[in-house]
Amino acid sequence: MFRQTKNLILAAALTVPLAQAGTIPVLATDAKVAPIQLTPEEIAERESRKACKIEICSAFRAKAEGSDIACNVTKSWRQSQLNTFMKKAYASWPWGAVHCKADLKLNRADMIKSMTEASYEMVIQKHTVACTIARGEEEPAKIEFSFSPKVKFENGIAKEASLNWGEIKAPTVVNEAMWAATATDNTFNMLESTLVEDINTFISKQCDEVKSDWQQ
Repeated sequence: MFRQTKNLILAAALTVPLAQAGTIPVLATDAKVAPIQLTPEEIAERESRKACKIEICSAFRAKAEGSDIACNVTKSWRQSQLNTFMKKAYASWPWGAVHCKADLKLNRADMIKSMTEASYEMVIQKHTVACTIARGEEEPAKIEFSFSPKVKFENGIAKEASLNWGEIKAPTVVNEAMWAATATDNTFNMLESTLVEDINTFISKQCDEVKSDWQQ
């Protein structure tokens, strides 16, 4: 859901995945990586996510009540970004760029409680992400995977998080690589620190980028 949710949320989360809340965590990239020069296509993608970003920030920052949030999110990652992400799970990314789509659904009341209660665990329903992976001269691989994130907030700040990866549907060679990485993360929660950082960065700095919109 959050940037890079951020992490497929955010991962894309982002991440998107909460990944890009965003961030869909493959949905996440490292917050410490230097900014990259976006292509026209990447700029257009970012703009297509702006309305969703404003809605998410209105719940987290303005505590604006209303209907739950539902957005169709499109996010692409370069091979270099994916390599940075996969290193967190002690793996590497042997293919090319990835292009993903997901229907993001977030409970607004849960988001507000995560910002207003002293301690609150936000449990996000299972999200399914559909992606295509560039593989050089071969046909792009189509994959589908799911995850069900949980984030524990204390006084409006994310302190703990897990992606809880689910089923992966992909060609065998891709499935094996992703299964190894996601199984490691499910067991040891290797991506927790990155996901927590991405979520807090999204709620603070990234929401500030559209502050004039969600304050209205």
